[in-house]
Order: sequence, then structure tokens, then C-alpha cells
Amino acid sequence: MLIGIVGKTNVGKSTFFSAATMVKVGIEDRPFVTIKANEGVGYVRVKSVCSEFGLRCNPRHGWCTGTHRFVPVRLLDVAGLVPGAHDGRGLGNRFLDDLRRSSVNIVVVDASGATDSEGRRVRPGTHDPLEDVSIVKEEFAFWMVDVLRRNLDKFYRRIFSGENPERILSEILSGLEIRESDIRSCLSELEMDPKRLVVEKREEDIFEFVRLLIRKAKPFVIAANKVDVPEAEDNLRRMRESIEDPIIPVSAEAELILKKAAKMGLIHYEPGSSDFYIIDERRLKGDQRKVLEIIRERVLKKYGSTGIQKALECAVFDVGRNIAVFPVENETKLCDKDGKVLPDVFILPAGSTVLDLAKEIHSEIAERAVCGIDVRTRNRVSINQRLRHRDIIKIVTGRG
Repeated sequence: MLIGIVGKTNVGKSTFFSAATMVKVGIEDRPFVTIKANEGVGYVRVKSVCSEFGLRCNPRHGWCTGTHRFVPVRLLDVAGLVPGAHDGRGLGNRFLDDLRRSSVNIVVVDASGATDSEGRRVRPGTHDPLEDVSIVKEEFAFWMVDVLRRNLDKFYRRIFSGENPERILSEILSGLEIRESDIRSCLSELEMDPKRLVVEKREEDIFEFVRLLIRKAKPFVIAANKVDVPEAEDNLRRMRESIEDPIIPVSAEAELILKKAAKMGLIHYEPGSSDFYIIDERRLKGDQRKVLEIIRERVLKKYGSTGIQKALECAVFDVGRNIAVFPVENETKLCDKDGKVLPDVFILPAGSTVLDLAKEIHSEIAERAVCGIDVRTRNRVSINQRLRHRDIIKIVTGRG
């Protein structure tokens, strides 16, 4: 899956991206620093399964602490937007086109209210971050509505010739990687005849359909950034009272500082933790110690973490409705053919089956799959058995 990092320009998107991936990107206090989208790899935590069996896993990708397995996910930091992005203002067209591939979007907002709608610096507390959330949602909706409008006439005859209207709408929106099941679900929930969208083309119908479709197919998590600034506290409370999407308090700058300090060997810090410890006090300069203590008091003690991991994991597992599954070749030793313990983990949509897991591993394995083995119970399970989060599965194949 691909997570989009989106938001108004100059709110800390690139800092969030850099803190999550440790990819060096341009970070400046001015609008439109990001022009070309940045791609990188972040990590989500899954409770360790190796420790249940008294083993230590050998991850092919990511790493394991014995408590958590850190599993890679792809992130896309897109150009910031301003009101009117769908009409091409700012770098709007680029922003929207880049998001075609995203499965879920983390909307980074300046919770301190220190940047106006155009991304210009203002005094903290003078801009309402609720407006920034509205800007992203509305620009996204306008963009998707425009995609529908441009294509509805083209498919008019096909709908009235008896073709499945949900499938046609799915074809129109296929470039946005929206599933037919989500389209069908939205139409059912709204009790809306899809032909109405084509024939009447009523503005309110199209927008109502699109807004619900976005919530289902391209959902949002709100990263309330810069929560270490005092003015952010009241804004965070108002956001939680007014917005249905998950709101995660975040200090991207604090996460970036902690990871850099850990990389330098100054502190021990595990991403997502509520604290850190200093490895050698003598190596810390006075100003470095002061910054670390500010982060501890204003961010970690107050909010439990910097919020970066919470935002990513909320996007993947809660809002994105995914599960993590561990395939093995040897159900006794929990290893692959080379003896590596639990080398792989796959993130799959909730509801995925044993056969879906086999397809992710390799198409030839899927073709020859006859059943699975649940490693915990040692029971055989059907290839159509739905998987659960943190399942450990061996795929049993027949002769090809």
C-alpha cells in the first residue's frame, strides 16, 4: 500500500515525511519547498510473534526488537496545496495527480495555527487549522468530481445499453485505484441509482457520492503537527470535537531530532516510545541536553509519543483496514527453506484469505495451493479461510 502525506503548503509535511523515513528532503520555513513528490519507506509496528515461541526472527525487510516487528510501508510526500488547487492554483494539479496511487492519506496540519491559508508564516494562534483540513478535503472532492464529470458523457450509452453501472463507474475511477466494491457500498448507503449520476448530473448528488467515496476508498488521518507549541493545545481540542477523522497529536520535528540523536549514538530511542535514555551524558552539549528535555516534557510526557508511529499505524491498520500476516515454509521451526526465522510479513486488506496470501508470495504458489496450516493451532485451514492479524501461516501446495 501507499500512504500519501498531504496538506497545505508549509505545515511540516516534509518534516513528517523525513522523520518517518529518514530520507533527506528540502525543509524550509516557506511555501512550496516540495515541488516534486518524495517517495520513501516508513515502518509500522506489529507486536512480535517470534517472542511467543522463544525465537528471534530474521527480517528480510525492517527489523525486530523482540517486542515489535517494524514492517516497511511506502510513503509519498506530495507538493503542498492552497485553495483552488483543483483549478491549478499553486502546484495543485501535481498534488492531485500524485495522489491517484495512495490508499490512505495522512493530512498534516499546523495545529499551532502559525501558517495562513497560503502557507505564509503568521503569529501562532491566529490561523484556524480546521480550515486546513477543510481545504484538503474540498480540493480532493472537487478533483474527483471533475474526473467523473469529464467521463460521464462518454459512458452514457453504455449504461443505458444494459452494462453494469457500478462496473462502469469503477472503470471511470480505475485510475484512482478505487474498487468497485467501495462504489457499490456508497451507492447502497446513499440509496442512489447510479443512472441518476449520469442522466441528471445534479451537482449535489455527485458531490454527496464523491465525499462518501473518499471516506471509504481514500480515507484520511489527521496529523496535528507542532503540538509542542502552546497555542496548539486548544486547537487540538477543537479539532477533536469537530472532525470525525482520527486526530493524532504530532511533533514531526521532535521525532526527527530523536532519530538523529539515536543515529549519532547519543541516546537510545525506539520509534513510537514514550521516552528515551541518554547513552553517555559526557557526549551531550548543554544546548543538546536542553532540547532533549524540552521534547521529553512538552511532547513525550504530555502525549505519550511524538505521534509519527501512531499516525502511520492508524493509517495502515485502523483507517486502512489492513492486517499483518507471517508466512513460513516450515511450521515447526517457523523458517523458510534457508532456515531464516519468520523472514517475511505481508500487509493485506482485512478479509484476505489464505489464497490471497499465496498470491502475494508468488503466482505459482497460488496456482498450486491446496490449503494452509495455522502454525499456532497446527490445524489445516481452507485456502478460502479468512486471515487474522498476526496469523502465522504455512501454504501447503500440491504437485505442479
